[in-house]
Amino acid sequence: MAEEKNGSVPAVTRSEARQTGITRETLIALHETDGVGRISIATILLHGLKKGKDSLKHASHFMPMDWKDMGLHASQASAIVASLTPEAAVRRARRHETREMKVVTYLDEEYPDLLYQINDPPWILYYKGKWELTSNPAIAIVGTRLATGYGRKMTEDIAAGCAQRMTVVSGLARGIDAAAHSGALRGDYGTIAVLAGGVDVCYPPENKSLYRELAVHGLIISESPPDTILKPGLFPLRNRIIAGLSFGVIVVEAAQRSGALITADLALGYNRDIFVVPGQVTSPRSKGALEYFRKGANPVLDESDIFQAYSHRLPPRELFAISLPETASADSETAVLTPDESRIYNILLDQPCSRDDLTVQSGMTFGHLHSVLLSLQIKRRIHQQPGSVYHVL
Repeated sequence: MAEEKNGSVPAVTRSEARQTGITRETLIALHETDGVGRISIATILLHGLKKGKDSLKHASHFMPMDWKDMGLHASQASAIVASLTPEAAVRRARRHETREMKVVTYLDEEYPDLLYQINDPPWILYYKGKWELTSNPAIAIVGTRLATGYGRKMTEDIAAGCAQRMTVVSGLARGIDAAAHSGALRGDYGTIAVLAGGVDVCYPPENKSLYRELAVHGLIISESPPDTILKPGLFPLRNRIIAGLSFGVIVVEAAQRSGALITADLALGYNRDIFVVPGQVTSPRSKGALEYFRKGANPVLDESDIFQAYSHRLPPRELFAISLPETASADSETAVLTPDESRIYNILLDQPCSRDDLTVQSGMTFGHLHSVLLSLQIKRRIHQQPGSVYHVL
């Protein structure tokens, strides 16, 4: 994956990407090809759309000239051809397996709904741990690496509280990030660490024990392929994923030039909420965070402030995130459905449907549909199968 700093990534919807016929294996190969970045992949997909349905289905048989015709440089074309050989595919699969990582692509049903909605969603996500955490309501917590005792304590307590009903997302950096993950591991909904480098390398090294715990009890994800050399430009790319996975972002102790503010600004651009833990007004470590009060951010004293903000989007307190109880009360089984819930339920009465199919048939946004599906599961009217396929109970 190349670091393409200049220019924005052209928009390509998942439906459009699928129309080109490109396979997930080809998408992974392109992503892991040196010199080919996010913009280049979008350019390839847009070219495929212009050429017609399934034009990229047999991309592994293309010659360098075919890739150059898509607007790529000769060096990129040669590198792609080498990456798409059967031998290269075997090497990739072995590399993923030996590093105990799995892959979700932009084409897959498992791709997170909230992340799909941002301007520049990642084509590929590598992960270790519990992928199902990406289906939970989520809140991000970010802040300074040079946290005070107050900042760490507030972060741990708020993260532990939030994790009773939401998954906590952060970046595994020292300071506030580490405190957020540590606190959230005490809750039922767990925590997601988004890395700038590959998921096979812990950075910073002092968080190794936390990294190991997250790989088992939480989730570690990254856009970067294995063996990626960590560079400063990868951190803002990581930050957009943190913001994209979450309903909102809580900022704790961020100086005026803190990287945490990049995450907050990205969240604002994605129309997500910003919350701030009040800090000492005279402290340089709080000045950046406190500026968001002027932008309309809400103060956070404990998890109840977050739960109140998202009361309409969260499951009841007594339910666990990953699996519903084996037995449900009579109330949940006979609960009255809202009009939107009834519409989705009636669609599923005919046949099981994927989330994408439900989006098309219902006309609902991804975010709203996610809330409706979660509510129907809580009321034990539907069940989610692997691959985000839903059927009635």
